[in-house]
Amino acid sequence: MRRSSYAKITNDYIQKVYLWMFVGLLITSVTAYVVSQFPDLYNAILGNDVIFIGILVVQFLAIISISAFIKRIPDNLAGITFVLYCFLTGLTLSVIFLDFSISSIAYVVVITAAMFGFMSLYGYITKTDLTSLGSILTMCLFGIILALIVNLFLMNSLLDTILSILGVLVFSGFAAHDTQHIKNTLMYGGDGDLIKEEILGALNLYLDFVNLFLDLIDLLGGKRRND
Repeated sequence: MRRSSYAKITNDYIQKVYLWMFVGLLITSVTAYVVSQFPDLYNAILGNDVIFIGILVVQFLAIISISAFIKRIPDNLAGITFVLYCFLTGLTLSVIFLDFSISSIAYVVVITAAMFGFMSLYGYITKTDLTSLGSILTMCLFGIILALIVNLFLMNSLLDTILSILGVLVFSGFAAHDTQHIKNTLMYGGDGDLIKEEILGALNLYLDFVNLFLDLIDLLGGKRRND
């Protein structure tokens, strides 16, 4: 394959990955905002422990289906599962619109987009192999998760701030790592079923963006409406 043709195919593929990610973020944002504007709907969904736990279980099953079994399911089902996951995430994140002002959310979204964009661009253009970085970041992420569980009992605000800072660093690193991995997919692993690869890549970038946003809003979100 000629270099120019390969570059075009790669660029088209990456553009489709980012389109999937953008659609997912849009679904999550609109869902979260709409639910937050209807108290009865919000209370019915998040105020009911059974429904809330059910949403979390379906989210878990959806992400496992995409991550572990995407090769075994039809393209349409993979796309629907991705959309469903983004929608359910919007339901659980609707609380953000109740805790923070629109201006604070917009401010953090801009910062998140800037950081994510910079790190993703770095991952795309760097000649450094970031493969080993993925293992390090994964171990750090597990450590953060364990510390968060412990802090549910300690309720230490300083530890919460430290974990948010670490989360920003980890998910910024993942943005670069995952972008490079997506770029290299066609070179090392493309098996012709690119739609599923696009969805899987979009899911990874979507998770990087959402978690980066959550850590940043915890640090920079400003006054809560109830304060």
